[in-house]
Amino acid sequence: MDLQLPRGTRDILPEEVSKWHFLETEFKNVCENYQYEEIRTPVFEHTELFERGVGDSTDIVSKEMYTFQDKGGRSLTLRPEGTASVVRAFVEHKLYGEVSQPIKMYYNEPMFRYERPQGGRQRQFTQMGIEALGSDDPSIDVEVISLAMTFFKKIGLTNIKLVINSLGDKESRLKHREALVAHFEPHIDEFCAECQVRLHKNPLRILDCKKDHDNPLIQSAPSILDFLNEESVAYFENVKNYLNALEIPFEIDPTMVRGLDYYNHTTFEIMSVEEGFGAKTTLCGGGRYHGLVREFGGPDTPGMGFGIGVERILLALEKADIEIPAKKPLEVYVITAQPEAELKAVTLVNKLRQNGISAEKDYLKRKFKAQLKDANRKNAVYTIILGEEELQTGNYQLKNMETGEQEAVSETTILEKLTNTKGEK
Repeated sequence: MDLQLPRGTRDILPEEVSKWHFLETEFKNVCENYQYEEIRTPVFEHTELFERGVGDSTDIVSKEMYTFQDKGGRSLTLRPEGTASVVRAFVEHKLYGEVSQPIKMYYNEPMFRYERPQGGRQRQFTQMGIEALGSDDPSIDVEVISLAMTFFKKIGLTNIKLVINSLGDKESRLKHREALVAHFEPHIDEFCAECQVRLHKNPLRILDCKKDHDNPLIQSAPSILDFLNEESVAYFENVKNYLNALEIPFEIDPTMVRGLDYYNHTTFEIMSVEEGFGAKTTLCGGGRYHGLVREFGGPDTPGMGFGIGVERILLALEKADIEIPAKKPLEVYVITAQPEAELKAVTLVNKLRQNGISAEKDYLKRKFKAQLKDANRKNAVYTIILGEEELQTGNYQLKNMETGEQEAVSETTILEKLTNTKGEK
């Protein structure tokens, strides 16, 4: 019997959770400042949703999905990415009928992909992302990028770079597709079996192949930027102008196509350039999509969004030596100097907690010195000592654990004293 963690998963232990809370809180605050509202979708969906939405020629659908049949014979898949589920909810609940457009949503949910586990990449991972549905204005593209850059700045990740590209509209992509087929077809035997299948199915995916990414034919492939029609060029110029206006530096990479089939026009990645973290470690990726809502049975509705891998962000923070704020400190540890004080300790700890003060006591019937050691181990700011004299007089010994200063405080004033001290910090 194997009772260990499945490969590609991990436990987030209590001492680590505060780091996750920090990222989640900062992301929530930034999203809400940009007027994005949270959406939560099921952890599994009908398999067809991802086959049609993500694209059956992508690595995600062809190799990486966790798919199973339920007892009713339905094919279901654990969610491998966030956009398809959000768009499905947008269509199913007819959010396109809302008066206020665009509909702006964010999510923070677990995803599942059968990949080789490595640093910052697990088979169960957490993705934070946003989707803006209902606007084809290039300024919303830049808002989405700006939100991501603002989030990274808030958490202290500044050693990053923004890379953008345009995949153009449908007409531009068809011309580029023809050029890619003509470029790769004479040499397709040099590529992996999957790329040989992709040649006529979706040649753009060859540019994204993990096995053949070093093949010089990929580097010399026709650039999508040379096939953009007038409308697509104008759109991309507007995106660049808005980025310049917001003083967001960027690079252009015409080979960047992203790993999902639904993108058109703007695509982008935000990469870490932290030394020792890898030259091309993507922290955030996203782009514009125009056909996904229609593909799922809704009206023609444009969208724009991104996804951020939380585990990878935590690794980037670690590599950059950025200290994440610690969890809420223990403010008061109540120590009992004799068994008769136990009842008072229980009621006092409860009273402190009910008034918003973090409090703890001993639950192992330890001696006085052992309780004091436990308070030190837990980094308590104060201790309150309950002994025979304190029980008789109602005055407690309040000790500052950092300075060693100790004073007698009555039960009626102890809350006021601790609240005032808390407010001064």
